[in-house]
Amino acid sequence: MDKIIIQGGNALTGTVKASGAKNAALPLLAAAILVDGRVTYHRIPHLHDISTMMTLLAWQGADVAYDDQYCLHVDTREANKPEAPYELVKTMRASSLVLGPLLARFGEATVSLPGGCAIGARPIDMHLRGLEAMGATIDVAQGNIIARVDGRLRGAHIVFDQVTVTGTENLMMAAVLAEGETVLDNAAREPEIVNLAESLRGLGAVIQGEGSNRIVIQGVDRLHGGEMTTIADRIETATYLAAGLITGGDVTVTGTDASMLEAFLAKVRDTGALVETGDDYIRCKARGRLKAVDIQTQPHPGFPTDLQAQFMAMMTLADGVSVIRETIFENRFMHVQELARMGVDIRLDGNTAIVHGRKQLSGAPVMATDLRASASLVLAGLAAKGETTVSRVYHIDRGYERIEEKLSRLGARIERVSASESWMQGARLNG
Repeated sequence: MDKIIIQGGNALTGTVKASGAKNAALPLLAAAILVDGRVTYHRIPHLHDISTMMTLLAWQGADVAYDDQYCLHVDTREANKPEAPYELVKTMRASSLVLGPLLARFGEATVSLPGGCAIGARPIDMHLRGLEAMGATIDVAQGNIIARVDGRLRGAHIVFDQVTVTGTENLMMAAVLAEGETVLDNAAREPEIVNLAESLRGLGAVIQGEGSNRIVIQGVDRLHGGEMTTIADRIETATYLAAGLITGGDVTVTGTDASMLEAFLAKVRDTGALVETGDDYIRCKARGRLKAVDIQTQPHPGFPTDLQAQFMAMMTLADGVSVIRETIFENRFMHVQELARMGVDIRLDGNTAIVHGRKQLSGAPVMATDLRASASLVLAGLAAKGETTVSRVYHIDRGYERIEEKLSRLGARIERVSASESWMQGARLNG
């Protein structure tokens, strides 16, 4: 199993380009199931979850092929398996995204209950209730969701009990081929939702209201082939900006959109750092020690839960005490006990973390527990004195494309080693 080894202490400086967003690319790929033709995808990131989705589409009978490194062609006209088996999707939470498209196209779907990071309950009951409102019958048996509909799905008025990103995406895709009008109230407003709606509209879908809490879809008989382009990964963008800030550096991320990160950038300004934005870039520069800042995670456009761990890492070295409240997932403080190994001072009280900033962290062996926790440990390691080894980095590969290469370009002393290489290094040191 691979590990990442970091020699901390370098201030990161320079420019790095944002990759396509995993959380946008996955629903775009699932949407190919709806299309009567070939879809060409641009800016598809090379990540484990993306590979899993491509494997699933190919297993279902789709023709999946890369044209160049980031241009992918998917043709599902010959797809004939409305299933997503456990063996293929056990590591990917986004597997539920194929449920709506499969049901809309084939009238039936068998999808394994999703896996992914253990950051708390992410029930898909709202997905299922929405599909039932559209005329589907749903059974859950032996770890599978089994859905059927007699004829086409029917438009419905669906009000989400709470904001759900994948639920909004799933039901929006299902509604595209449903009969009549579907209204989604209390819908998620994330940029990835907007990317999906705009992309589907380019293939013939009739969708209005994306980016607001009410989305209206008029069902059509078919979608035609065309092109989809993935937006920049806003979480990756912010992670590299945080890497510069936690190390006292000056980092610019290009190929990105500052409007997707307004809540994060507002908090960065509050730390005293310089924030500079343009049409396709964001620059953050530390100006001395960061000041402690409080955050509370919220659905978009609030502060993203996917950046809570990275911001916490920054606050471990800030001047003062910061209060971090996690309101989205109940188990999203698992990185705290690992950060404690590096000398941080954090007290937990329910869904609140109270972070007492220190002037220095110490490198240590730590273990990643989920995708964003792994990023926070890498950030802390970049700033810590001495060596930090992050194990179980398969988590980070689910959401960050070649992270060690990008950080190296900014001046980080970081490398990836296999378990055998790590053992040999230890043997040489002990010998």
